[in-house]
Parts: sequence; structure tokens; C-alpha cells
Amino acid sequence: MATDPAALRDEPFTPEAVSSELVFDGKVWDVRRDTFGYNGDELVREYVAHTGAAAVVAMDEDDRVLLIQQYRHPIRYRDWEIPAGLLDVSGEPPEHAARRELAEEADIAATEWSALASVFTTPGGNDEVVHIFLARGLSPVPGGYVRGAEEADIRVEWVPIADVVTAVLQGRMRNGILSVGVLAAAEHLRRAASGV
Repeated sequence: MATDPAALRDEPFTPEAVSSELVFDGKVWDVRRDTFGYNGDELVREYVAHTGAAAVVAMDEDDRVLLIQQYRHPIRYRDWEIPAGLLDVSGEPPEHAARRELAEEADIAATEWSALASVFTTPGGNDEVVHIFLARGLSPVPGGYVRGAEEADIRVEWVPIADVVTAVLQGRMRNGILSVGVLAAAEHLRRAASGV
């Protein structure tokens, strides 16, 4: 029997908790060790307890996507990304964080915002959820934002969305948030063009 497409969704589940301890208290996020009962077994799992994040596919009137390139130490790459940042302001809605990151990382504001996707980035290793938005109606933010550390030499490029999709599909751009965001934005454009 086929599953109703509208019923396809991740299902929350809360196993029997045995213990939970803080293993590492980090500057940005923590590492926890949980012991829990599952299917008659007692399991131990360590994971990064993450604040979550928001990201934005900023697209201009020519369907070019704003990409940024910056150094990421864990992978030893200057990878291509979309503007994104942590949900590190208590109670801040994800869309507000996306607006803030677009201004901070690219000196851009937008008048049109819509949700594209929310993704678990690495569900076997952390509890991070990234909320991805599409931003249109773009304009420069006067004054600019002073960037430091890895953001000090951010490279900004406007790239046609079709070229970014091709780079993702060919494995030349491997950032997961960029991949999901741009593929979702391309599908959003396709559906809008076909009236779906």
C-alpha cells in the first residue's frame, strides 16, 4: 500500500531516558552523553547539542544567488555557502536571524521573505536544525558590517541559480546548507513558473 504523500514526515520519538550528562561545555555548543532505553537495549550516544541556525538564499531579479566563500577550519576548505548563522539570541525567530545574517555577512536587506526548508544537518552526530529562507527584493544596507576572524576575507559572488545547481550536482560545491537551499529555491522557481 502506497503512503499518502501528505503523510510523509519525520516522526518525533522520546526514548526512555536513563541519564544525560554534559561531556564538554563549549564556547558555541556543547557535547552531551545520553544513556537511554531503545528496543530493549540500553544505548549510549554522544552528540553535539546545537543552538540551531538560520540561512538565506538571497536571489536578485535576474535569478542570481548571493554566495559567500569563507574558510572553514574543520574541513580545511574555503567553501561556498549561503549566508547563515546561529540562533544564538534567546527567543529570536529564525527569520529574524536570517535577516541579521544577510546584513552582517553581505550588507544586504530584503523585502520579500519565504520559508524554503528546515533540515537536520547531521542527525547522527548533532541536534542542529537549520531553517532556510528565500529572500527577494534585495537592496544594499548602508554602512556595512565590520567582519573579523574567518569572516574578515569573505568573498561575495552573484551566480546564476542554474550554475549553482550544476556545481552542486557535479560535486564542486558540497556545503549541505547551500545544496539544500539552492535546490529548494530552484524547485520553488520551477513550481512558480508552472503554476503549481
